Amino acid sequence: MRPGDILLVCLIGLTLTGLGLDAVSNGALGAWLPAHLPAIGARTGQALGWIGWAVSPLILVPLVSAVLGSVVGTPNWLAAGLRRGALAIDAVSTTVADAVRWAALALVLITALIVVQRYVFGISITKLQESVIYLHSLLFLLTSAAALLTGGHVRVDIIYSKLSEKGRAWTDLAGIYLALIPMSWLILETSRSYVGGAWRILERSRETDGLPLVFLLKTAIPVFAIMMILQGLSMAARAALTVSNRTAPPVGVDAGEHEL
Repeated sequence: MRPGDILLVCLIGLTLTGLGLDAVSNGALGAWLPAHLPAIGARTGQALGWIGWAVSPLILVPLVSAVLGSVVGTPNWLAAGLRRGALAIDAVSTTVADAVRWAALALVLITALIVVQRYVFGISITKLQESVIYLHSLLFLLTSAAALLTGGHVRVDIIYSKLSEKGRAWTDLAGIYLALIPMSWLILETSRSYVGGAWRILERSRETDGLPLVFLLKTAIPVFAIMMILQGLSMAARAALTVSNRTAPPVGVDAGEHEL
């Protein structure tokens, strides 16, 4: 069983446990959550924000390492740290993507079920229809970092493949620090009020019989931005090792043992 499958089983188990406790307590847990979740979400978001600002200087470590390594060489301890950091980030990205990959299967099955219900039986279930939006959004938002790792994103290659290994490494560093990280940070910053407002009111579907989890769906946006920043740092660490004549962990298709 893959780590992502274990993560998914844990999440399902946690959800079922919550539903069981709510049933045993005659709805006490269900009444407690709406009253306290906004405050919990606000405190958690604030704490994560401070942690993010505290560790943000680490974003420059791969870039500084690349410059230092190209001039005087990278110390062994720093090179080892870059490798471990890159592999740790890769593990997070692939684990999350492994868990979310099941959304693709669920998306196909639920879409087929909706078509049969609507055109054969004349039945329309709002929750089922809205679940397609949830699955589609989570599938693309939470697997983008793993797609970046394995080279799954579409790219227009004009001169990149003709560059030397170090030339490609410097190009990757430029793209990461001038495009990927700034754009991801912009998404993260502009989504604060959007996601925060959803948590304050525990936003749910506009339909009375829709899914009441819109606030959780919107939370996937900052999670996506953070995962992309982290995966960018992983790739920057590899580039820094390359320009320093160090052996970098494999990237692209060779980085994964399986397809997502």
